[in-house]
Amino acid sequence: MCGITGIYDVQKRHPLNQALLADMSEKLIHRGPDDCGYFILPESGVGLGFRRLSIIDLSSGNQPLFNEDASKVMICNGEIYNYKELRSQLQQKGHSFKTNCDVEVIVHLYEEYGIDFVNMLNGQFAFAIYDKIRNSIFLVRDHVGIAPLFYTIQDDVLIFGSEIKAILQHPLVKRKVNLQGLDQIFSFPGLVSPTTMFEGIHALSPGHYLYKDQHKTEVKEYWDLDYPLEGEISYDKDEQYYIDGLQEVLEKAVRYRLNADVPVGFYLSGGLDSSLVGALIKKIVPENSRSSFSITFNDKGIDEARHQELMVSHLDSDHNRFRFDWEDIAGRLQNAIYHAETPLKETYNTCSLALSEMVRNNNIKVILTGEGADELFAGYVGYRFDRKRQHEKTGPLDTEAMLEQQIRMKLWGDEHFKYEKDFRADEEIKEAIYSKAVYDTYNQFNSVREHLVNKEKLNGRDLVHKRSYIDFKLRISDHLVADHGDRVSYANSIEARYPFLDIDVIKYVATIPPSMKLFDMEEKYILKKAASSLLPKEIINREKFSFVAPGSPYLMKQNIEWINDILSYDRVKRQGFFNPDTVERLKKMYTQENFNINQTFESDLLMIILTFGIFLDQFDMPYYN
Repeated sequence: MCGITGIYDVQKRHPLNQALLADMSEKLIHRGPDDCGYFILPESGVGLGFRRLSIIDLSSGNQPLFNEDASKVMICNGEIYNYKELRSQLQQKGHSFKTNCDVEVIVHLYEEYGIDFVNMLNGQFAFAIYDKIRNSIFLVRDHVGIAPLFYTIQDDVLIFGSEIKAILQHPLVKRKVNLQGLDQIFSFPGLVSPTTMFEGIHALSPGHYLYKDQHKTEVKEYWDLDYPLEGEISYDKDEQYYIDGLQEVLEKAVRYRLNADVPVGFYLSGGLDSSLVGALIKKIVPENSRSSFSITFNDKGIDEARHQELMVSHLDSDHNRFRFDWEDIAGRLQNAIYHAETPLKETYNTCSLALSEMVRNNNIKVILTGEGADELFAGYVGYRFDRKRQHEKTGPLDTEAMLEQQIRMKLWGDEHFKYEKDFRADEEIKEAIYSKAVYDTYNQFNSVREHLVNKEKLNGRDLVHKRSYIDFKLRISDHLVADHGDRVSYANSIEARYPFLDIDVIKYVATIPPSMKLFDMEEKYILKKAASSLLPKEIINREKFSFVAPGSPYLMKQNIEWINDILSYDRVKRQGFFNPDTVERLKKMYTQENFNINQTFESDLLMIILTFGIFLDQFDMPYYN
């Protein structure tokens, strides 16, 4: 994948030149250090910029790419895994290709079918197509949201980019903190598209496209995860049927993601998901010894080296490990925020940065990883809690419980469904944390009062599928494969690929009975069955391990000068977003000798405040006034 950026000034009221596009593109050089390309049509107000990370067709795959008569032009950050099949179909219809690059099929598919072709794609992508004949532009983001794409419209000028830092280079774009984004970080796993931390700048939501011409701008959904209603499917097939089908789609997904003209490696944590990806790679290309990569720790309580070594021996991979010391957290934290473009709730991203740095230093450009399995196969503890609560008897409700149910009804359309936390109690915490000036406007940005997900996709679904859909919308794209994945891999010019998030895998998993995902309170039951012939029993039967890196209590106890400065009373007061007295109380509490945070169930409030301070510095954001 690569980095894309562009401008569409439909009224042609503002200067458009390559120097501006070059400035925007330069901010994405980490996404594409190998080459660059531009397309400028001043008379139409269109400019496109591209940074390339060469993966397929190294010699002639630079962009922009055109159709035969150059009436359509495209830039794409992504990979189209089924491009060979699509290319063959297009050639039979008379289309000719100038490169062997996978994404060239996009511009010809658009020419042949219009925008409806998007659901023909299997891949991870974010692209822009400018149509000279219609003087219109399409921005499209993949089904799951693996590839990022951001945009803003200022004075009827569409400005977009793979990362927000490119958009900020445009003189029309002003910097201002989006309080709704900050509130989402306190409330949910992270940001939720289309919200970003920058007011007026939006993330194009997964499975959506944006269309703009001289007359209108519209954003439309072309795909969404849709689990069957309870009773809609008979589930009359036996267990082996689903095991066989799952093995087939997963193997195909891995095979697709091994296609590259550069070396491909894989992450190996020692858990089920990454181990299965590694085993499928070995099955597909048994003659090749692939490079694997992992992080190890001095802290034996969280170190997974034993299980990693077990898999290295099983797969005979060329293994590389990085011994991560907690002192490395502070040294990488500011860089993690710069690339994430958002405050964070945890320090895990610093470990991921070290991991992708090791991959780059070993001259590997593409890495396969196991994200997505937990959300699709009921891998989190919340799925078990749902089942337990389903059978619990409830007594009379007090006022707070009734208010909590009202919030749940607003969010999920189900007053009994609990996701992660009690939001009513959380509001009291926010009242203490936000400054008085900010909290006085709380009703304007309260993220738990807004529309987050399509409740029609929750109504009438099994509890497993209900939580899976919410995890898919709130956890996957803007958190696990954004600040935890895409951003930390591309920080070191590495492309991450996600077999579990293959669109055909997702569609197949939606047909598997929920009782086979969470079976007798055992998470990932069907996935373990599908993996049983490929992995050692010790990996299959291993209890789920949730890695958590040390949070702000650890950092505070290191007495690091720049961290102390960001959290100082005067600075917090000057910035105006948080109550400095509350921050002081948190600092005192968090530095107590035996204080600890269970990050699986509790928010590291001081980490959010600290990384928000870093965010303000990294992006030169104005203070609250």
